[in-house]
Amino acid sequence: MTAQVHRPFEKTAKADAAVKKGKTSAKKSKAKPEKLSRKIYEEELGKLQVELCHLQEWVKDRGERVIIILEGRDAAGKSGLIRVIKERVSPRVFRVVALSSPKEERRSKLFLQRYIEQFPVSGEVVIYDRSWYNRAGVERVLGFASDKQVSRFLMDVPIFERWATDAGIILIKLWLEIGKDEQERRLRKRINDPLRQWKFSPLDLKSFTKWYEYSRARDEMFEATDLEEASWHVLPSDDKKRARLNGISHILSRVPYKATEHEKPKLPKRSNKNRYDDRLDPDKVRFVSAIY
Repeated sequence: MTAQVHRPFEKTAKADAAVKKGKTSAKKSKAKPEKLSRKIYEEELGKLQVELCHLQEWVKDRGERVIIILEGRDAAGKSGLIRVIKERVSPRVFRVVALSSPKEERRSKLFLQRYIEQFPVSGEVVIYDRSWYNRAGVERVLGFASDKQVSRFLMDVPIFERWATDAGIILIKLWLEIGKDEQERRLRKRINDPLRQWKFSPLDLKSFTKWYEYSRARDEMFEATDLEEASWHVLPSDDKKRARLNGISHILSRVPYKATEHEKPKLPKRSNKNRYDDRLDPDKVRFVSAIY
């Protein structure tokens, strides 16, 4: 397993020598990265979002197809990363797929079929907010898939993903790695915050009790599906700001895009032909109440 960790913003430091009981002992440890200020975060995010726009134009002009898979435990930060990726790009190019549990009529389909149906067309980037890897994670841990189904899935996925990449699709797989304490803090915040309660589901409660089952499922998934053509990369996500910046930076590094030069359009002169007073009459149309 060779899943890589992308950390362009992370800093490490040596601990200072400590003097205790007259004896000096030097210990090395990883220092917690300094908290990013909002100013630095927004400046760096702005630069990365400009690059995402360049990537978008490259994908459109060349008719490329890109799939970005975001996996990780509950509250790992997938939706936050998706939000900042999509903030400045076109929804006609960047499309998010977040499939719910299949209805009865869809259960007869092949497992991978409903994911293939969402594959990008020419000139499109598709972000899977959880993907076919549900089978190796959630479905396995919560008992929605049998051991036989999971084993078969882990055997088939490398063939499936090689087929996709051989067809010209750029496949990027990110695992957002959140720590135990930080996950609990975020889940408790969801419970108490009405703006976040929609993110919470009964399955989150069941999953919360199965930390190590998820860890084993993650490890076996990496072992079976970390391919040269479609490798896993681990994104530490306890620090949301750094995770978002590092995540976008990594995605950009995996696509061989170049900034596309376009001639800047010039606005034409407006015609005054058929000119009239076109201001709306408040006595004839209904305006929204100006509460603010």
